[in-house]
Amino acid sequence: MSQLSDDIRRVLAAWKAPNQEQAELQARFLAHALAEEQPGSRECAPDHVTASTLVLSAEGGRVVLVLHPKFGRWLQTGGHCEPTDTSLAGAALREAREETGVDDLLLDEAPLLLSRHRVPCHENGHHLDVQFLAIAPVGAEPVCSNESDDVRWFGVDQLPDSTDESVIDLVHAAIARRQGTPSLG
Repeated sequence: MSQLSDDIRRVLAAWKAPNQEQAELQARFLAHALAEEQPGSRECAPDHVTASTLVLSAEGGRVVLVLHPKFGRWLQTGGHCEPTDTSLAGAALREAREETGVDDLLLDEAPLLLSRHRVPCHENGHHLDVQFLAIAPVGAEPVCSNESDDVRWFGVDQLPDSTDESVIDLVHAAIARRQGTPSLG
């Protein structure tokens, strides 16, 4: 068993889901992690665990979103775990740094939310996305990487019209966590 696989299992088992829907996803993700030797490997088919990060500004009023080239939508940073990743939080932080160019992110190692969504990696496959929160330092300016079509700050109340519900839920959960209040019902 790999260190990453052990960490995925530990994180999913310890996480406190904010509501029943998230608890059901947690149970599904944990069952997958326990059944698969390498649940975070992109070769794990049809589903595999991924890591993403919503980057919030230091003052809490803006989020960084990246324009995903394959889907043409504004999303949080994130992607596949790599063989060199030793933790889920580390994978999420690596992806956030790569996709924003901001190195001094402060990552909250407790997941915010979980999201299961269909992807073309494998036939009938899904990303079992474990979503984290990172705080950018004051004055941080994201830089577009070769993995995105664009990257920029958006006001938490001024997200692009095409923003899907999962990203909106993630933004609300991030704001609630920063304010120390329960999120998503």
